[in-house]
Amino acid sequence: MSDESPLIQSLRTAVAAAPDDVPLRLHLAGLLLDGGRGQEAISEVAAALQRDPGNAEAQALMARAVAPPAPPAPATAPAPPAAPDAPGPASGAGSYDWRRAEGELADVVPPRFVESPDDPGDSEHRDEGPQPHKPLAADGSDDPGETSAWEVERTGVRLADIGGMDEVKERLDAAFLAPMRNPELRKLYGKSLRGGLLMYGPPGCGKTYIARAVAGELGAHFMSVSISDVLDMWIGNSERNMRELFQTARRSAPCVLFLDELDALGAKRSQLRHSGLRTTVNQLLAELDGVDAAANEGLFVLAATNHPWDVDGALRRPGRLDRTLLVLPPDQPAREAILRHHLADRPIAGVDVRKLAKRTDGFSGADLKYLCETAAERALMDSVRTGQARMIGQDDLLAALGQVRPSTRPWFDTARNVAQFANEGGTYDDLLAYLKSKRML
Repeated sequence: MSDESPLIQSLRTAVAAAPDDVPLRLHLAGLLLDGGRGQEAISEVAAALQRDPGNAEAQALMARAVAPPAPPAPATAPAPPAAPDAPGPASGAGSYDWRRAEGELADVVPPRFVESPDDPGDSEHRDEGPQPHKPLAADGSDDPGETSAWEVERTGVRLADIGGMDEVKERLDAAFLAPMRNPELRKLYGKSLRGGLLMYGPPGCGKTYIARAVAGELGAHFMSVSISDVLDMWIGNSERNMRELFQTARRSAPCVLFLDELDALGAKRSQLRHSGLRTTVNQLLAELDGVDAAANEGLFVLAATNHPWDVDGALRRPGRLDRTLLVLPPDQPAREAILRHHLADRPIAGVDVRKLAKRTDGFSGADLKYLCETAAERALMDSVRTGQARMIGQDDLLAALGQVRPSTRPWFDTARNVAQFANEGGTYDDLLAYLKSKRML
């Protein structure tokens, strides 16, 4: 265009010569947007997102481009009212009419989901995600006074919020929940409220969410700890941090203490070269034992790892993390619940969740979330290109299914070798049974 600045003309020429240069294209888009050429900027940003979908700068530019302009400053004399059918403030030729698009979507009539003929109905359980919490006092009470250095919370999540995974729920009920609900039987059989359980399995399958649900079922406090909460560069501080977090959990009893990425917190000491890490593992072992048998009463230790074969064997001794639970990719009812949760707040129409769940065997919960995000991105970019907002449909999800692959397969490739050739004492019998059922052996 004749009124373009020489800089923009030069950038257009450079982008044409190097169409895959995303930073260059985004620089051009920013100048176009600053110059009031919103539609041209959207086209450039859309081309950049096609080449780099996760680019944060491109996403921020797109948000600026499609946002409605700020209302003009009030004039001294009021302007005459617009006609009822007059275009809104975002309907100018220079930007995408986002308000009109919202109005179009708001008028769409349900059903948002469609069911297969043999679908008995919606899944009874929905993965609603963790609920907000408030910090507790240093003694674990709800007193809003002085708070602990460690974050202690109450969760609003229950096992009923987890779709499917019945075998996992049964194991958890036997390990923790049944003794807690039946104190007289617990005394009769001499069952202690102490306990430790190690959950393992591929990443993204909900081990942290399960730990929160156990705390919710017990009506207990919840503490989540990772290696960054414990390790310190100064000698002795890591051991002190480990001791303090267990002391806080004991004061907050009943409390579920969740040790995330246990292979980092409790790695095999024979493989550790740094003496500071070995003493940290020693401190963890001492805290799990407690000063005496009553010290850890009411303290439930749950741990999670993707690599149980890297965890120090002493941590799995009876009386510590002596029970093991394999957390596998979600089964079909759980996949339906997860898909419904991640599509619930998006503009969808005609989506058959049951068919999608059947075709996503082996997907983790994280994979299913990414599948929904990919489908939403496809519909969004199509709306930007055409200037007409549309719903997310079954075709978008099927197209996304062609791009997203289960992230659990590399884990099973490694776990298969361990289960076959390093299954001391039958530790991985449940994993072997699953691999055989899926014909992975």
